[in-house]
This record gives sequence, structure tokens and C-alpha cells, in this order.
Amino acid sequence: MELTGAVPALTAAYEVIRRPLGEILPRLSEVLSEAVPHLAAAELSTHCAHSPFKTAGDPEITGRLSTADLAPLLAAGTPGRPWQGTLDLAGAERPVLAVTSHATPRGAVLLLVRDTAATPVDENVTALVQALWDIVTSHFERLAAEAMPGALARSRTAAGTRARVIAELGEAYSAALTGVLGVLRSRTLDDAAARATATDLAVSALVELRAEAERDQQIAEEPADQAFARLAESLRPLVRYSPVRLELGAPDSVRTLAADVAHTARAVVRAVLMKALEQEAVTRVHVCWQINDDELRATVRDDGPGTLTPEALAPGRVRDRLDVFKGRLDVDAVPGWGTTVSATIPLRVSQDPAPDPLIALGERELEVLARLALGHRNRAIAQELHISESTVKFHVAKILTKLGVESRGAAAALFHAVA
Repeated sequence: MELTGAVPALTAAYEVIRRPLGEILPRLSEVLSEAVPHLAAAELSTHCAHSPFKTAGDPEITGRLSTADLAPLLAAGTPGRPWQGTLDLAGAERPVLAVTSHATPRGAVLLLVRDTAATPVDENVTALVQALWDIVTSHFERLAAEAMPGALARSRTAAGTRARVIAELGEAYSAALTGVLGVLRSRTLDDAAARATATDLAVSALVELRAEAERDQQIAEEPADQAFARLAESLRPLVRYSPVRLELGAPDSVRTLAADVAHTARAVVRAVLMKALEQEAVTRVHVCWQINDDELRATVRDDGPGTLTPEALAPGRVRDRLDVFKGRLDVDAVPGWGTTVSATIPLRVSQDPAPDPLIALGERELEVLARLALGHRNRAIAQELHISESTVKFHVAKILTKLGVESRGAAAALFHAVA
């Protein structure tokens, strides 16, 4: 697709962000292929708690890429200044274009792996690529911050499963490598030089394994103090030009929070604060987080008339967001003294969660089911997803089979029960 000019560039952005999340990177790669010919594309996007690393393109290259290849680029990249150079990737020195964006608070990097004979990309083109990546990552951040409960539930399930798998793999490989080291260090072996070399290799592998787990955790989680600092930064503009004094109580905890928990806690506090500010005679609002081993408790306390009700918070989907995590909302209003609203989110994940019946569905099937659950007919679903009505019918049939139900209504009920 030609990117020269404002209209083509905006059209390209629209073509990318209208896609389902799983199809955004492949479509972005297609859109950029004419302006920046490349063999493969990869992204490391910290908005996503369960799949921050994605690839598209030549499987011979993408199959050998990992977060370890992109993490240094994300850490060293400068937003607004795409970097061109060569990297040792997939067994060869390859020219690349790396584009970093801070449109999401924790950053995202796009890597385009080019052919070895590729010439440098013109600055005007790299500027367009930067702008397009900023738009895409802004879209990511909005989806993460404003995700519907169903999407958050699937994210929570996937993130929990992923964390457990990482922990199990880490333990298994650590035990295996420790055993290898024990054997190689044994004095019963004759070849000391071979033993020393093998020991060095095994130690390096063990260190890399642990480093990979740490990198993964840093992307999937967010330190509590940083998460609250981001909340504070977003709240201050709400009272900047009002007589209300905002008091902030940061959590006295160094633990980390799952990214989707932090997103939800911030969204709930913002929604509650905005309702509190709508009241008359409010002069002070206190916002604080308290965290222990079991839960995060976010409190918003005002000195208003004390008439705020739980029903007043319904339009902001506060309860829906909390329901995803089996959280609760408590409202304590005392007429003439003010209102205290507390949102509690459990932090412990059950070791034996009930199986998610939606896990068998593919990305497109989930999109169809979500719209079916809203009561949309096949024609409307087809128009929203830009597919044919017959394709929708095919997906609906597959959904009913995979869920083991006989009707659209039963599938919708199951979706609502899970989401």
C-alpha cells in the first residue's frame, strides 16, 4: 500500500486498527511491505499481559525470534527516532528497522527484519512508519485500559495459565540444568577441559533461562508504586481547575501487580472520582491504595453531602470491571459527612481454576460469539466484522459444536456466565 500523503497514511492506519488484535501485526506488515520491504515483523508490546510478543512473516525467521531479541531494542529505543542497523537474528546478520513508541506508558517496539541486500529507508518513510506505529500502540492502550469485562476475563485466564506454564518450565529446566552441572562437576570424569567447557555452557543456559523469566515477568506485571504513580498523574488534571483538594495515599508495598489488575484498579478509581466531583460542596477527596498478600483495596473518600449511591456508579461499568476479578464494591455514605467508596480486587489466583469453556474457541469465533451474545443477527455481525453472512453462519455452527450447546441462546448464556 502506498503511504505517501496524508490520506493514504490515514487509510493505512484505519486498515490496521480495524482488525482483530491477533491480525493487527500481519496487516501492519502488509501495509508497510511496499514502503519498507521486509521478510518478517515482530512486536514487543507491554500493553498485553498474556501475549506481549508477536511475529509475522517468514517462519524461518519468526520461529527463531524471541523476546530476548526485542527487549534490548525496547529498552534502548528512542520514541520518534526509528533506528536502522544490523542485528544477529535467526543465525545471520540482518538489516533491521526498529521503531519505538511510548504511546503506551510502558512502551512498545516494532521490528522489521529486512533482506540482507536492502538499502536504508528514507527518513520521510521512517517518519510515516513511526506515526503509524504510534497510532497502533495508542489503539492498544485504549483497548487495554477500556477493555470490556469479557475481554478482561479471557486476558486474566490466559495470563494466569501463562504464568503457571512459565513457572513450571522454569522449575523443570532449572532442575535439569542443575543436574547436568552436578554430573559435569563430578570428579569421576576424566576430561577436565570438556567438563569445564560444558559447565560454562550449562551455566550460561541457566542464567539465560532465569533472565528470560524475569523479562517476561517485568512485561506481564507492574510494580504497585509505579501503577499508583500513573493513576495519580491521570487524576491531577481532573481537579486542576477546581476548588477540590486531591490527597493521594500511595501503597506501602513493593510487590508487583498483574497488568490487567493495575489497569482495572486505575479505571475504577477514575470512574468513582469523576462521580464524586459531580456532587455539590465537595472540597476534599482522598484516594489511596492498600495492598496485602491477598487483595488490593482502592479507596476514594470525599467530604461531600454523603448522598452518593452504588447505583450512581453503574453507568461507568465499575461493578462489571470488578466482577471479572471476583472483586467487590462497598459504598459507605453518611449524610452531611461524605462518602467512602472502596473497591477490593483479590490478588491470589486459584491454583485449580475451573476450566474456561471459551478456551476452545479461536479469535474470530470469540468475536462472533461476543456479538451473538449481544443479540446481533448474522447480517449485523457480518457487517461489523467485514465478512460474509455465510462465513458468520459457519462460525456460529462451529461455536455451538465446540461449546456443546444446541442454540444461539444457550451459547450467549454461556458467554455471559463466563464473561
